[in-house]
Amino acid sequence: MNTTPTLYATVIESPVGPLTLVASELGLRAVLWAHESDVRVRVGAIDTDHDDPTGVLAATAAQLEEYFDGHRTEFDLPLDAVGSDFQHSAWDALRTIPFGETVSYGEQARRLGDQRKARAVGAANGRNPISIVVPCHRVVGANGSLTGFGGGIENKAWLLDHERRVWAASLPS
Repeated sequence: MNTTPTLYATVIESPVGPLTLVASELGLRAVLWAHESDVRVRVGAIDTDHDDPTGVLAATAAQLEEYFDGHRTEFDLPLDAVGSDFQHSAWDALRTIPFGETVSYGEQARRLGDQRKARAVGAANGRNPISIVVPCHRVVGANGSLTGFGGGIENKAWLLDHERRVWAASLPS
Protein backbone atom coordinates (compact mmCIF):
# COMPACT_ATOMS: atom_id res chain seq x y z
CA MET A 1 0.00 0.00 0.00
CA ASN A 2 1.39 3.40 -1.03
CA THR A 3 1.13 5.96 1.79
CA THR A 4 2.95 8.72 -0.09
CA PRO A 5 0.41 11.41 -0.99
CA THR A 6 0.01 12.50 -4.57
CA LEU A 7 1.40 15.99 -5.09
CA TYR A 8 0.30 18.53 -7.67
CA ALA A 9 2.03 21.74 -8.73
CA THR A 10 1.60 24.88 -10.73
CA VAL A 11 3.77 27.93 -11.34
CA ILE A 12 2.41 31.44 -10.96
CA GLU A 13 3.99 34.77 -11.82
CA SER A 14 4.27 37.31 -9.02
CA PRO A 15 5.98 40.63 -8.29
CA VAL A 16 8.75 38.63 -6.57
CA GLY A 17 9.22 36.29 -9.53
CA PRO A 18 7.75 32.92 -10.42
CA LEU A 19 6.49 30.85 -7.50
CA THR A 20 5.87 27.11 -7.62
CA LEU A 21 2.83 26.06 -5.62
CA VAL A 22 2.70 22.45 -4.45
CA ALA A 23 -0.36 20.77 -2.91
CA SER A 24 -1.40 17.36 -1.67
CA GLU A 25 -4.95 16.12 -1.23
CA LEU A 26 -4.75 17.56 2.32
CA GLY A 27 -3.64 21.10 1.52
CA LEU A 28 -0.89 23.44 0.43
CA ARG A 29 2.48 21.69 0.80
CA ALA A 30 4.88 24.38 -0.45
CA VAL A 31 5.41 27.78 -2.04
CA LEU A 32 8.83 27.60 -3.67
CA TRP A 33 11.05 30.28 -5.17
CA ALA A 34 12.36 30.03 -8.73
CA HIS A 35 15.98 29.45 -7.69
CA GLU A 36 15.24 26.79 -5.08
CA SER A 37 16.40 23.22 -5.22
CA ASP A 38 15.01 20.49 -2.98
CA VAL A 39 17.76 21.06 -0.43
CA ARG A 40 15.89 23.61 1.72
CA VAL A 41 12.43 22.12 1.22
CA ARG A 42 11.88 18.55 0.08
CA VAL A 43 8.45 18.04 -1.40
CA GLY A 44 8.74 14.74 -3.25
CA ALA A 45 7.54 13.55 -6.63
CA ILE A 46 4.90 15.70 -8.30
CA ASP A 47 2.15 14.32 -10.53
CA THR A 48 2.62 16.28 -13.74
CA ASP A 49 -0.03 14.30 -15.64
CA HIS A 50 -3.07 15.50 -13.69
CA ASP A 51 -4.54 18.74 -12.43
CA ASP A 52 -5.09 19.28 -8.69
CA PRO A 53 -8.50 17.73 -7.96
CA THR A 54 -8.86 19.57 -4.64
CA GLY A 55 -8.71 23.13 -5.93
CA VAL A 56 -6.01 24.04 -3.38
CA LEU A 57 -3.63 25.28 -6.07
CA ALA A 58 -6.27 27.50 -7.67
CA ALA A 59 -7.31 28.88 -4.27
CA THR A 60 -3.68 29.56 -3.36
CA ALA A 61 -3.01 31.31 -6.65
CA ALA A 62 -6.11 33.49 -6.20
CA GLN A 63 -5.25 34.39 -2.60
CA LEU A 64 -1.63 35.20 -3.49
CA GLU A 65 -2.85 37.45 -6.31
CA GLU A 66 -5.13 39.24 -3.82
CA TYR A 67 -2.19 39.56 -1.40
CA PHE A 68 0.07 41.06 -4.06
CA ASP A 69 -2.74 43.39 -5.19
CA GLY A 70 -3.05 44.65 -1.60
CA HIS A 71 -6.53 43.19 -1.03
CA ARG A 72 -5.60 40.30 1.31
CA THR A 73 -3.77 40.44 4.63
CA GLU A 74 -4.45 36.88 5.83
CA PHE A 75 -4.57 33.55 4.04
CA ASP A 76 -7.34 31.02 4.48
CA LEU A 77 -6.02 27.79 3.02
CA PRO A 78 -5.70 24.19 4.19
CA LEU A 79 -2.01 23.54 4.89
CA ASP A 80 -0.05 20.30 4.68
CA ALA A 81 3.52 21.27 5.58
CA VAL A 82 5.89 18.45 6.41
CA GLY A 83 8.18 19.00 9.40
CA SER A 84 9.03 18.09 12.97
CA ASP A 85 6.84 19.02 15.93
CA PHE A 86 9.20 21.88 16.78
CA GLN A 87 9.14 23.16 13.19
CA HIS A 88 5.34 23.08 13.21
CA SER A 89 5.24 25.04 16.46
CA ALA A 90 7.62 27.64 14.96
CA TRP A 91 5.54 27.83 11.77
CA ASP A 92 2.32 28.18 13.78
CA ALA A 93 3.92 31.08 15.66
CA LEU A 94 4.75 32.75 12.34
CA ARG A 95 1.07 32.79 11.46
CA THR A 96 0.34 34.91 14.56
CA ILE A 97 2.60 37.80 13.45
CA PRO A 98 0.23 40.50 12.19
CA PHE A 99 0.36 41.71 8.60
CA GLY A 100 2.77 44.62 8.23
CA GLU A 101 4.62 43.89 11.50
CA THR A 102 7.87 42.13 12.33
CA VAL A 103 9.30 40.29 15.33
CA SER A 104 12.84 39.17 16.08
CA TYR A 105 13.92 35.53 16.18
CA GLY A 106 14.40 35.98 19.94
CA GLU A 107 10.84 37.28 20.32
CA GLN A 108 9.48 34.36 18.31
CA ALA A 109 11.47 31.96 20.55
CA ARG A 110 10.12 33.73 23.65
CA ARG A 111 6.59 33.27 22.35
CA LEU A 112 7.38 29.56 21.99
CA GLY A 113 8.49 29.43 25.61
CA ASP A 114 12.30 29.73 25.53
CA GLN A 115 14.09 32.86 24.33
CA ARG A 116 17.37 30.88 24.26
CA LYS A 117 16.07 28.91 21.26
CA ALA A 118 16.35 31.81 18.81
CA ARG A 119 18.84 29.89 16.63
CA ALA A 120 16.60 26.82 16.59
CA VAL A 121 13.68 29.04 15.63
CA GLY A 122 15.78 30.55 12.84
CA ALA A 123 16.61 27.07 11.56
CA ALA A 124 12.96 26.04 11.67
CA ASN A 125 11.91 29.21 9.85
CA GLY A 126 14.58 28.46 7.24
CA ARG A 127 12.80 25.16 6.53
CA ASN A 128 9.35 26.76 6.28
CA PRO A 129 8.03 25.25 3.05
CA ILE A 130 5.10 27.65 2.67
CA SER A 131 6.74 31.03 2.10
CA ILE A 132 4.54 34.14 2.15
CA VAL A 133 1.42 32.23 3.27
CA VAL A 134 3.27 31.24 6.46
CA PRO A 135 5.05 34.59 6.82
CA CYS A 136 8.64 33.82 7.80
CA HIS A 137 9.58 37.07 6.03
CA ARG A 138 8.15 38.91 9.08
CA VAL A 139 11.00 37.72 11.32
CA VAL A 140 14.10 39.91 11.50
CA GLY A 141 17.36 40.09 13.41
CA ALA A 142 17.46 41.46 16.97
CA ASN A 143 18.63 44.84 15.63
CA GLY A 144 15.91 44.91 12.95
CA SER A 145 18.23 43.76 10.16
CA LEU A 146 16.92 41.56 7.40
CA THR A 147 18.50 38.15 7.82
CA GLY A 148 17.98 34.77 6.23
CA PHE A 149 15.16 34.13 3.79
CA GLY A 150 14.70 31.29 1.29
CA GLY A 151 13.50 33.74 -1.34
CA GLY A 152 16.50 36.03 -0.88
CA ILE A 153 16.94 39.18 1.17
CA GLU A 154 15.78 41.42 -1.70
CA ASN A 155 12.44 39.57 -1.84
CA LYS A 156 12.12 39.69 1.95
CA ALA A 157 12.61 43.46 1.77
CA TRP A 158 10.04 43.71 -1.03
CA LEU A 159 7.44 41.71 0.92
CA LEU A 160 7.93 43.78 4.09
CA ASP A 161 7.77 47.06 2.13
CA HIS A 162 4.64 45.84 0.33
CA GLU A 163 2.93 44.99 3.62
CA ARG A 164 3.88 48.33 5.17
CA ARG A 165 2.52 50.20 2.13
CA VAL A 166 -0.76 48.24 2.17
CA TRP A 167 -1.09 48.66 5.95
CA ALA A 168 -0.38 52.42 5.76
CA ALA A 169 -2.92 52.85 2.96
CA SER A 170 -5.59 51.19 5.13
CA LEU A 171 -5.24 53.75 7.94
CA PRO A 172 -7.96 56.39 8.19
CA SER A 173 -6.91 59.77 6.82
